Amino acid sequence: MSKLLKLAFLFLLTVSLTKAQPVPGADENIPNLITFGADAETSWGDANFCQIIFFTVPKNHTAPIYIQVYDPDCGGENDEIQGEWDTETSFSIYGGKGSCSSKDAQTLNLDGNYDEGTLLASKTFGNESEYDGKWYTFGPINPSEGEYLPEEGGHVFKVIVEGVSGDDGNMYQLYMSKSEQQQVEVEGGYAFYYKYTIRLHDNPKELSHIYPYINDSSIVSIKQTNFDWDRDGWIIVRSVATAGNMMKISGDDEWVSSVYQIKQEEYNTSLDIQMKKHPSGNIRNNNVVIYFENQYGELLKSYSVPIGGVPKYKGKPTAEEL
Repeated sequence: MSKLLKLAFLFLLTVSLTKAQPVPGADENIPNLITFGADAETSWGDANFCQIIFFTVPKNHTAPIYIQVYDPDCGGENDEIQGEWDTETSFSIYGGKGSCSSKDAQTLNLDGNYDEGTLLASKTFGNESEYDGKWYTFGPINPSEGEYLPEEGGHVFKVIVEGVSGDDGNMYQLYMSKSEQQQVEVEGGYAFYYKYTIRLHDNPKELSHIYPYINDSSIVSIKQTNFDWDRDGWIIVRSVATAGNMMKISGDDEWVSSVYQIKQEEYNTSLDIQMKKHPSGNIRNNNVVIYFENQYGELLKSYSVPIGGVPKYKGKPTAEEL
């Protein structure tokens, strides 16, 4: 990415970061993240029982920050039981050199040093009612303990969530806060990820979103890949140049991919990947995995808020579009 594009990206960040630090974000309208225990069946909607989320603190913010987890235990109304509650989930926060820039932290498999960096805090939760439906706070954390990445405009922290044992599904939310007791956003901070494992809405009237950002003019296409969608509804791409383009969805315990060609008008904008259930609402408790790659097979970042705002289509739909 050229220096000019980097500056444009950082400018768009500063004007887009309303409600930027909850994960899932408000604009995404996704109920929860989910991570199953290491002994679970992949057909329940988690391909590798690990989720990695990155939080960026702007370089001018020097006060302590806190990483908060909503409902970190696995055993309650918000979680998915398989037989009996027997699952442990670890939440670990990393900073320091290589923690976020390492290619192993930006891949889909867990074969490399995806946990590279300095471990700043970690805790494993089981079926513990004291944490059920409540926030747990890690910190205080000095922003300088994150990995400084100029292209991100500050220090970046990596949060790794892993299913240690058991086979239940742990649903949770994350938040970067400047308050230990409350959810207070760090001004200018934001979250991003390369792969999302999430719980979809049961209500067919709800529309969920993911926002990959096209920040490089060398990108000519993106490949969307999803897992275990149970053929429940539709995935639709909308953008400033596309009124609506259908993408493939997977069946039970299977992967499927489809390619979308990037248009000139879409550079330096977000795509709106919309996820809509079938109106019958027959599929419930649907857990899925989704990620995006460029034409070189490199994973693309998606952000918990749409960089530059939610894209609005500026033309007239073609015959191929919705």
